[in-house]
Amino acid sequence: MSNYLDLLTPQNSQLLFIDQQPQMAFGVQSMDRQTLKNNVVALAKAAKVFKVPTTITTVETESFSGHTYPELLAVLPQHKILERTSMNSWDERNVRDALAAIGRKKVVVSGLWTEVCNLMFALDAMREGKYEIYMVADASGGTSVDAHKYAMDRMVQAGVVPMTWQQVLLEWQRDWARKDTYDATIGVVQEHSGAYGMGVDYAYTLVHKAPERVKHGERIGPAK
Repeated sequence: MSNYLDLLTPQNSQLLFIDQQPQMAFGVQSMDRQTLKNNVVALAKAAKVFKVPTTITTVETESFSGHTYPELLAVLPQHKILERTSMNSWDERNVRDALAAIGRKKVVVSGLWTEVCNLMFALDAMREGKYEIYMVADASGGTSVDAHKYAMDRMVQAGVVPMTWQQVLLEWQRDWARKDTYDATIGVVQEHSGAYGMGVDYAYTLVHKAPERVKHGERIGPAK
């Protein structure tokens, strides 16, 4: 367990997206699906900011699951997409080879469904590949609240570390003195972090008098 005491850094971790595809999302009942997609895209943007190696895997794209979210692909347009037939990504040699080629044992995972594709990959990758799995719970979804919860419980019992996408982002940033990624990290927060992002916009513009992020038309009024 000592390895899990190490904080995630951009240098010691890699990211895996499992089956972020529409037909898989249609079955998600554990959380709001638009929120799920927001969180997935935010996690992808975080990986891009910190240049964290990322693998995208899909299942039965043409026959069942549909194409990966375009919003996700727009963040990582040059990435190869590793297609497979098995529900378990670990069964696919191309996936195993891609993870091994990156050479980092800490694997941050976001996928659908939590109780099937995520769980089977996590357990096999830990046992056979000796990987350390960090499961992004709010960028993954199950077919019911219970399905997601008990899958997460089972994985945690096996040694998987549960996380949220924002936790991953801020752990990679770690220190606001790291100015090379500061602005980009704040940009992800502003776009995807709900009230936190709104608060940043408010503080920047009204407290610190920074310009608004978006140019807009002339403000008119009030009329007396």
